[in-house]
Order: sequence, then structure tokens, then C-alpha cells
Amino acid sequence: MESLHIQQTKTSPEVILDSSKGDAEIIGESYPENAMAFYKPVFEWLKAMQSDGKRIRLKFQMDYFNTSSSKVIMDILDNLQKFHEKGGKVEVEWLYKEDDEDMQETGAEFSSDLSIPFQMKSYK
Repeated sequence: MESLHIQQTKTSPEVILDSSKGDAEIIGESYPENAMAFYKPVFEWLKAMQSDGKRIRLKFQMDYFNTSSSKVIMDILDNLQKFHEKGGKVEVEWLYKEDDEDMQETGAEFSSDLSIPFQMKSYK
């Protein structure tokens, strides 16, 4: 699987998928018209990385996302949970602005449903 970089737009986040390191980053705001279609390359990348048995580290640094994006993010995390349960190495990092209680709470809610390593970090 090749690496992929999707530029941020007004309604969609920046997505960086680095196959050589197993790193994925989703940064910004997410409210595209069709969230599932937008995130399809992420699912394809995850599938390829998992079939190669590679470690996956996913970093979210979101400022806002709508309900449909939230569902897709949970689907991504569920996908990683299944990979983890099969012995795959997974790490999730959830970054939120230190004054953004909503994103902090959302990250905590997502992590409570998972057993994968899930770090929450605030930034200024």
C-alpha cells in the first residue's frame, strides 16, 4: 500500500497515511457531504496495513466533526480494535485543545469502548 496525503478543505480534514512507518493522522474539521466516501481511502489503507501485519499508529487531532463523521471515526476505531484482538499492534493518540472539553469528552467516550492503547493529550 502506498502512502497517501489528502489536503484539508473547508469541510474535510487533512489525512496523512504513511505506509513506511504505519502512521496515520487525521487533522482538522470533518463534515464532508459523504463521510463514508471521504474516509474510504483510510479503510483501504488500514486493510492493507493489517494484511501486511504492520503496526498501526493513528493520531486524531480534530477540532470538530459532525454526526456522520463521528460514526465513521468509531468504525475506524472498531476496525483497529478487531485488528488488536487478533494480535495486531495498534496505538491511538487523541489530541484536543486544552480548553476543548467536548473533544476531550468525545475522546474519552471513544476510548471507553476499546481495549487498544489510547492516549489522550491536550495541546495549546
